[in-house]
Amino acid sequence: MSSSNASSPTFNSIAAILETDFRVERSAISPDTALSDLGLDSLALMEFVFAVEDAFHLRIPEDRLDPREAGITLQRLCEVIDTESAGGAAAAQPAEATA
Repeated sequence: MSSSNASSPTFNSIAAILETDFRVERSAISPDTALSDLGLDSLALMEFVFAVEDAFHLRIPEDRLDPREAGITLQRLCEVIDTESAGGAAAAQPAEATA
């Protein structure tokens, strides 16, 4: 899967939001960057998540991603967005769960 690479459309969209709306240096933005390392305070972090949700026309359930949680990276955010975009919780269920 190519979602782990830094040029995925999801990652590029998130990076653009950080650069444009939150004035984060492009050099500070990589898939391995933790949200807590972006230099945003907790309010800005929540605003960033809302901006991402608006950009992708989805809502990220807090049980899938709590931006205040330590260690969440931009890559993890991309994975959650891709999963939610693909059909939400249904896509996250293991196939054998339906048996």
